[in-house]
Amino acid sequence: MRFFNSKVKMPKDAIWLVPGLRIKRWFALIVLGSVLAAIGITLLFKLEPIYFIVSTAKKIFHIVPAELAGLVFIGFGAFIFIQAWKKTNFSMLDLNGSRNQRKMGETLYRRMKLNHGPKIVAIGGGTGLSTMLRGIKKITNNITAIVTVGDDGGSSGRLREEMGILPPGDIRNCIAALADDDDIVTQLFQYRFKTGEGLEGHSFGNLFITAMSAICGDMITAIKESSKVLLIRGKVIPATTDDMRLIAKMEDGSYVKGESQIPESGKKIVELSCEPSVCRPSNEVLDAIHNADLIILGPGSLYTSIIPNLLVEGISDAIQNSKAKKVYICNIMTQPGETDNYSVSDHINAIFKHMQKSSMDPICNAKPFVDAVLINNQLPNNLAKKYEEKDSLPVEVDVNEIKKLGVEIVASKLIEDNKHGFVRHSPSRLAKSIYYWFKKSSKSAKQGIK
Repeated sequence: MRFFNSKVKMPKDAIWLVPGLRIKRWFALIVLGSVLAAIGITLLFKLEPIYFIVSTAKKIFHIVPAELAGLVFIGFGAFIFIQAWKKTNFSMLDLNGSRNQRKMGETLYRRMKLNHGPKIVAIGGGTGLSTMLRGIKKITNNITAIVTVGDDGGSSGRLREEMGILPPGDIRNCIAALADDDDIVTQLFQYRFKTGEGLEGHSFGNLFITAMSAICGDMITAIKESSKVLLIRGKVIPATTDDMRLIAKMEDGSYVKGESQIPESGKKIVELSCEPSVCRPSNEVLDAIHNADLIILGPGSLYTSIIPNLLVEGISDAIQNSKAKKVYICNIMTQPGETDNYSVSDHINAIFKHMQKSSMDPICNAKPFVDAVLINNQLPNNLAKKYEEKDSLPVEVDVNEIKKLGVEIVASKLIEDNKHGFVRHSPSRLAKSIYYWFKKSSKSAKQGIK
């Protein structure tokens, strides 16, 4: 079965027989065991079922052709066997709901097939990261999302100040993105209260993670337990568990503190730092980067979603020292208050500058931090007026400057089609483009070694 091919349809029970599910071998053993047990019973009780079966078959064959009768018997027997086997498992696993029963075969296939996919680490935050994860989860189950924790606005900011926890918003979005989109539990996790004193503006998922953090005693365990509730593919890890606050130095020499305040300042950002000045990642973060086959940066807000992760001590060095393929997904439009008039090379240089700043390995500073940059090469003809009103423009692709940085340009249509001229990344197109580049570059690397 090909990835992303939602048009392929098959009988709902056929999923139990597709390659890679590792179920047919157990079917065969059950059949073999049943035959041996039947032979044993006939010998023990001196029964003569074979004569009866053969004589009955001869009578049938006089009426129906042997080939047709054989196929009917095989098909009918296989159907009864599969149904009995399924019902036995449903009973043992207590899967009484029709929804659970309907998805069991699909879940097993996905688990076995996608468990062998590449180890992908996605680094970022905001809606960009969660959008990309919705597509990547169709490629592999071996996903680690490393999420920024600098958010201090909205529901996350309120919970951070009142409960003293890491902001759960971006973490919640990533957990939901890696779960089944049509799952009612996922919808519940993303539900945002519109009324209610103290509840208005909060999402159920944020409150759930906050409560789980209080029960488990720490945010890392709370995230893992919350992920189990939604049966997500992969895992979500905060970049650091320290109480990280973002500080931006502006072109006029002033400083703006707080992720939510930085884009509102109306000034050009020169440099980003954090408080405390040294924030440390967990070993799980560094191990994921070290063992990755592919590392993805972005898409997302440059200074408030991507770069904050690189300020965490050790992450920049881990990325540059990793043998994984690395790709940066550049934003399609400039972001007012963050990347006004930025080109693609400006985005890359800003990231590289902050990686150099936080790096403790001078050797890494001489190497490009990514192998390629993925850019969108098609915009809607009727680009929505809201972009012009907010001074948001398409990011200029300055090819010559990008090539000087030693970064490969991968151009593809990455946006969703819509009638209103809105620019939104398409999860499936993002994932397809990333995976195609990864397979192509990995193949080229192997041929180069040979």
